[in-house]
Amino acid sequence: MRPQVVAHRGASHEKAEHTLGAYVAALDAGAEALECDVRLTADGHLVCVHDRDLRRTAETRGTVSTMNLDELSQLDFSAWKNPWGELDDEAEELDADHRTVLTLRRLFEMVRDYERPVEIAVETKHPVRYGGLVERRLVELLREFGWAGKDSPVRVMSFSWAALQRVERMAPDVRLVQLIERAHMWPMLRAVIGRDWLVGPGIKELREHPGLGRRLVESGREIHVWTVNTRADLELCRSLGVTAVISDRPGYMLELLDG
Repeated sequence: MRPQVVAHRGASHEKAEHTLGAYVAALDAGAEALECDVRLTADGHLVCVHDRDLRRTAETRGTVSTMNLDELSQLDFSAWKNPWGELDDEAEELDADHRTVLTLRRLFEMVRDYERPVEIAVETKHPVRYGGLVERRLVELLREFGWAGKDSPVRVMSFSWAALQRVERMAPDVRLVQLIERAHMWPMLRAVIGRDWLVGPGIKELREHPGLGRRLVESGREIHVWTVNTRADLELCRSLGVTAVISDRPGYMLELLDG
């Protein structure tokens, strides 16, 4: 069985990450799931943004947690990907909603209304200003969409064991993925994570520490790997029997897998 192809922040190799355009491109390429990072705005909205500050993706010194959604909506989250776009007569003309900040609600709506089933992997970032309120708001949104049960298309990921525990207490049927940043952390995490939790190692750790892959396979858990962008890395994942590969290049991964 081949791994599920998950679009990392959308089709982020070609499009500005976490924008609506990146996710539309990922779905057009055939991605079977979408991955996003979420942070909480000052007025309580979950938005799809990776970094705590906006210098890299919106060219401002602002911090997501101190800004309201209306303020974030005034920023261009796409220009950094193609800084010379305004000077290029052949550059693609982007719709306004492909430039602005993307809320998790809007991403959920797109997936709910899409023509084929699509899953979503939501990563909560920590440490953050609002702590466990991030998970509380996420679970509230899952319940609103009817996605807090066993048949939910959403799984929640985090490097924070405590964050995943919070989700488990509020929505025990939602699938959880313990992300692993360093190979040496696995023995400690294995002792404390839930029996049914999935694991999400980085491809770099799997390459540099072959024993990690073997130990994860031996644990009998599903393995979801980030961020897989090359043929060699995909082959390593397939040799370990991973069940999902999270990639900036979902179309390329599907081409390698399905020809």
